[in-house]
Amino acid sequence: MTYHYKLMPSPVGELTLVARDGKLSAILWEVERANRVRLGELIEAHDSPVLLETERQLKEYFAGTRNQFELALDFTGTDFQKQVWQALLTIPFGETRSYSQIAEQIGNPKAVRAVGAANGRNPISIIAPCHRVIGASGGLTGFAGGLAAKQYLLALEGTGQGELAL
Repeated sequence: MTYHYKLMPSPVGELTLVARDGKLSAILWEVERANRVRLGELIEAHDSPVLLETERQLKEYFAGTRNQFELALDFTGTDFQKQVWQALLTIPFGETRSYSQIAEQIGNPKAVRAVGAANGRNPISIIAPCHRVIGASGGLTGFAGGLAAKQYLLALEGTGQGELAL
């Protein structure tokens, strides 16, 4: 399976935007952990319409003029992971949820740790807002892009959970 990618500078570091068959498949971090997101062969594509549109919408988001994304997504994972990732898409801009709230939302209240694991493997960071998921105590927990990036994104969205400094 071949994927196309485009690099994008951002306030949270260089992002790798990845697409397949006209849909966004991943947003990878500059400090990406090996095998967090499993993809096929990557071919650079500066002119991919979906990657250009993703970049445009992300630039608007970082500029504070967009609070909702309108992109076709291609999640690759287990059925449980996809269920968690779909739940992430329902968290409104500027709000947060706990892992237990996500577990309850998907009808599996005892799966808090599994929700955390699925959240950590979310391939489409920022768009599927895994940064909006915090610990039950309200504290920030792990994040693929690093806690500084999570704090930045939460501050950008005005959640009161972070600060705009990297």
